[in-house]
Amino acid sequence: MRRVGEGYLGEENRRELFEQALKGKRIPILTLDNKWYQLLNQETRQEVAPLEEELNILLKQQGKLNNEIKEVKRLKKRLMEEIVSMMGDGEQEDDLENVQKTEQNKRLVEECNEKLENCQDALLDLPREIDRVNFQLMLATMDSCYDMMAENNEKIQDTEEWISEIRIELKKRLVRKQEMERHNHAIYQYMHDVFGAEVVDIFDMHHEPGSQNI
Repeated sequence: MRRVGEGYLGEENRRELFEQALKGKRIPILTLDNKWYQLLNQETRQEVAPLEEELNILLKQQGKLNNEIKEVKRLKKRLMEEIVSMMGDGEQEDDLENVQKTEQNKRLVEECNEKLENCQDALLDLPREIDRVNFQLMLATMDSCYDMMAENNEKIQDTEEWISEIRIELKKRLVRKQEMERHNHAIYQYMHDVFGAEVVDIFDMHHEPGSQNI
């Protein structure tokens, strides 16, 4: 657990507050939300990874069951249409092959009904379980983000103090720089008055002091 800055809530207190804040709220499925991924850094992802994986497994199960139900319903519809078609044809109704085909379709329809019932039973508890894990993932996310914000705020404060100190030091250095430039200019002017243009060669002054920024 990362260090919590002074004045920030402890883990137990914040968890209770987070749970109260989330009560009655409609929480989006986090692993399907791109904005949720943008909140997380590498360390935070590691902290919530078990819940993230559990939620994704549940979502895959739900998606698989829904697809299976669609496929079974499609198969059942086709079988029923074949049964109705064969029963409606008087000439073929007593045909042995059609009778066998009809009985086979009826048996397959029963299997479809049984499979649909099993899938629907399995789906009953999944939404509730998905909501539970998603809720826990949101709590874990809020907890990690709280720590991350506390850490960021400390670094922001440290950076602001550093910037303030640098500004003060920068002003001091600018004042000293201007004083040295004025001093060099005074020396140059005095030497120029004494030696004339030769002062450039004597003092290796290729540029008059103060004429360029150093």
